[in-house]
Amino acid sequence: MAEFQEISKLSALHPKPAGLVLQYGTSGFRTNAKQLDHIMFRMGLLATLRSKKTKATIGVMVTASHNPEEDNGVKLVDPMGEMVTQDWEEHATQLANADQEDLLTALKNIIEKEAINMSQEANVFVGKDTRSSSASLSQAVLDGVSALGGHSKDYGLVTTPQLHYMVCCQNTQGKYGEATVEGYYTKFCQAFIQLTKNTSNRTDDQKHLCLDGANGIGALKVREMESHLKKELQISLNNDGSKGRLNHQCGADYVKVQQKPPTGIKINPGERCCSFDGDADRIVYYYTDSEGTFHLLDGDKMATLISTFLKELLTQAGLDLKIAVVQTAYANGSSTHYLENTMKVLVRCTKTGVKHLHHVAQEFDVGVYFEANGHGTVLFSKAAEEKIQQLAEDTNVNDKRRKAALLLRNTINVINQTVGDAISDMLLIEAILAIKGMTIQQWDTIYTDLPNRQLKVKVADRRVIDTTDAERRAVTPAGLQEAIDNLVKKYRQARSFVRPSGTEDVVRVYAEADTQESADALAHEVSLAVYRLAGGVGDEPKPLH
Repeated sequence: MAEFQEISKLSALHPKPAGLVLQYGTSGFRTNAKQLDHIMFRMGLLATLRSKKTKATIGVMVTASHNPEEDNGVKLVDPMGEMVTQDWEEHATQLANADQEDLLTALKNIIEKEAINMSQEANVFVGKDTRSSSASLSQAVLDGVSALGGHSKDYGLVTTPQLHYMVCCQNTQGKYGEATVEGYYTKFCQAFIQLTKNTSNRTDDQKHLCLDGANGIGALKVREMESHLKKELQISLNNDGSKGRLNHQCGADYVKVQQKPPTGIKINPGERCCSFDGDADRIVYYYTDSEGTFHLLDGDKMATLISTFLKELLTQAGLDLKIAVVQTAYANGSSTHYLENTMKVLVRCTKTGVKHLHHVAQEFDVGVYFEANGHGTVLFSKAAEEKIQQLAEDTNVNDKRRKAALLLRNTINVINQTVGDAISDMLLIEAILAIKGMTIQQWDTIYTDLPNRQLKVKVADRRVIDTTDAERRAVTPAGLQEAIDNLVKKYRQARSFVRPSGTEDVVRVYAEADTQESADALAHEVSLAVYRLAGGVGDEPKPLH
């Protein structure tokens, strides 16, 4: 086959370093940018095959999200803007790790296994973040697409969620929106303006938001979007990429892990602030109080605010739709308690990883999901969207119901349902706070987080730990779960769980209790149990105090 000769020739220009083995995980491939050229070329090939298989446009995003600047990565986007399926993740891993001389065989295996019609047209959308390595790496993807005769559209610099959005718009023939960056701004900003237009007399102070753009692509795109907001949201943009390094002492991950504001940003007491991560698919909020104490509002707080708002609107609209919040075991116990007992919202717990949350959220009319790290969105079923739309257009229903339906309709339009999106989540939260007339402090006091601690224990082989019940209980090694249960009994409002890391030979330990001291002590004792029962390496874990 002539096309395969072409691949051999082009593939030699993107050689694979000897002995390098990489795994396609939740966030795609991610490593030092110098090792990725061959991966990018091959993902261009794979995306073309995926497009032929699905008879739809596929996306390829070149980014390493919150990793340091010298890293890069790549992820594939499926037709509805969702993450690529599990079996194609396996194809990606096999294709990426095939030796140079075995590449054609690996490619032919996928074609046979998936029964791909090679004469089918293929379309691939490609986007990249602001890393210096992204230009040449995204070119390697484009080379891969053209090597298999696919058509490509290079969107250049976009956030990860923007590329997911473009793919969904394209494959719904524009029903989800227009597949351009301009179309993205227009859709979300118009919905935001509609949502906030009846909020009574917001002052400039209330419209003001301090934003940390992580020196990444999100900052660039917020700058482009600002004019569309018509001063209804006034953003002070810090870490806009003009001088600082990407993700260096800034960004959502830094703020969440360090529990402090980005370096060099002066925050006034009570000022509303948020941080994006490097590719703008995660967001966290925070403020400092009059004593100068830092307060973080993470994914749990966002999910609570959003689901409370939606549940109230559904009740006012008189719509009998099933709403649920999907969390992982890392969600703070206070948030789960508040949602279930005060708000009477159904909470489902699932395994860590966005794709697991997304999947469970699809089971409900309205599914709100956020990881504690600030990655999340809201999914509406087709039926729910239709019911809301009908009610919003029905002139025979009373004003209260119709007004709630109109608010719900605009809320749907401000949300990027394809994937967690920092820009869209920011607009949604800003709209909710405006509609409710809430300050960030009032939002923060909905519930108080239980003190918690996360630790890591190095082990010889992370696979000795096997978990069940959405990773909340350890099945192996023998005796470990029993030991954890006994330790938890010593403390008040306590819980703890352990799970193997997805990327390295460490076991992650999570503990929470009524005081920080107790949470720290419990985390340490559970770490010791892991070290002793699961083959810890190096020194035994030391107490935190």
